[in-house]
Amino acid sequence: MPAWCMPITEPLLTMGRTAAGAAVVGLALSLAGCASPPEGVLSPVAQTAPDATEISIMVATTRAPSDNPGLLYSGERGNAVDFNELVVSIPPEAHRKIGEVQWPKTLPADPSREFATLSASRFDSVTDIRAWYQRNKSPSGRLLIFVHGFNTRYESAVYRFAQIAHDSRTDATPVMFTWPSRGSVFDYGYDKESTNYSRSALETLLTGAAAAPEITDIIILAHSMGTWLAMESLRQMAIRNDGIPSKIGNVILASPDLDVDVFSQQLADMGSKRPKFTVFVSQDDRALTLSRRISGNVDRLGQIDIHNPVYRDEFERGGITILDLSALQVGDSLNHSKFAESPEVVKLLGQRLIDGQAVTEQDLGLGAEFGATAMSVSNTVGSAAGMAISAPIAILDPKARNTFDAQSQRFGRNLGNSVRGIVDPRLNLTPRCTRLGDIFCVTGSSLSSR
Repeated sequence: MPAWCMPITEPLLTMGRTAAGAAVVGLALSLAGCASPPEGVLSPVAQTAPDATEISIMVATTRAPSDNPGLLYSGERGNAVDFNELVVSIPPEAHRKIGEVQWPKTLPADPSREFATLSASRFDSVTDIRAWYQRNKSPSGRLLIFVHGFNTRYESAVYRFAQIAHDSRTDATPVMFTWPSRGSVFDYGYDKESTNYSRSALETLLTGAAAAPEITDIIILAHSMGTWLAMESLRQMAIRNDGIPSKIGNVILASPDLDVDVFSQQLADMGSKRPKFTVFVSQDDRALTLSRRISGNVDRLGQIDIHNPVYRDEFERGGITILDLSALQVGDSLNHSKFAESPEVVKLLGQRLIDGQAVTEQDLGLGAEFGATAMSVSNTVGSAAGMAISAPIAILDPKARNTFDAQSQRFGRNLGNSVRGIVDPRLNLTPRCTRLGDIFCVTGSSLSSR
């Protein structure tokens, strides 16, 4: 779908008939201006354009294959895990805006102005996967694994991740895990169960990647419903192995459609050997407003108020960084994809978070850095105005908070303290190797295909 119609809407159809009908009508109206994209954009074009950028992505999927070569995979559930390489052409900077996916209007795509697929090939063995990694490995040894959200077709996930990998300027090797989503707002229940269906597959992929000696650091970036899948896979991994491998150092949850109580319990189940977490929230996220209504009126993690002392205390003690994007305005009418559509935020992903420089490890807080930038370029209109215009991001970070508090107090915006302890129950389960089709399975310290 076009960038402004990207499938980042959230839960609808577990509510009562009247409420569900009203929600669907409202969503339909909000998407009324969206034109249908051409089908089959993954059919390769003959060549790219001068100054276009090529991005090679490895995709692991639990989706069932499609008979249409331009789609590759459907929204149905497969009986094995497939691995593929997709090479995507991104148009020159002069013909696009950072944060946007320039979706083809007709086929074949015009690589000079639109995203285009240059090649799509399936990996048949571990040897193929290792060869791809050797060609595309980061000098830093970092691996970025992206997990998409609800209502996302295969091709939409590929193009969105290509955009993120390109616009963030990260050097991390890009890998995407895509689960069976039917790409319809009417299939929330099916999509949610598909994340549960896929959690062991993602867990095993992560375990295999952590065992590879060439990979030094694994960063997980999950969006919306994909955050449930990521958290459940990490939780399973921790329970099986009494912790999560240290190589999985950072987990970024963007607009997480997670019940806050469930999130706290997932963290508790992971125990103390868990990654650092960074969470992007926005109180004006319309998709999560709907999700809250149909989920027992319990707050969603992606929409919390960081000024609420209950949440501040919990997350501070848990060592979790919260980045509040509520004041940020992007083209997404649902305010559910700010992490990818905002040029400032997507650059932050690459400059700090994806590349292993977690905000919690910085002596200078994100808020303070953005504020300093704002003041330097906006001193003619006043520091407070500059901060509001150029840096509409609030930070809640156990280590960086004091720096930002000191600055924000000068503008009458004391963020206060930060967030409640996480209990640490341990479950003693027998470690085992999880298998799903031909996905990687870890035996000792080596990768094998089972």
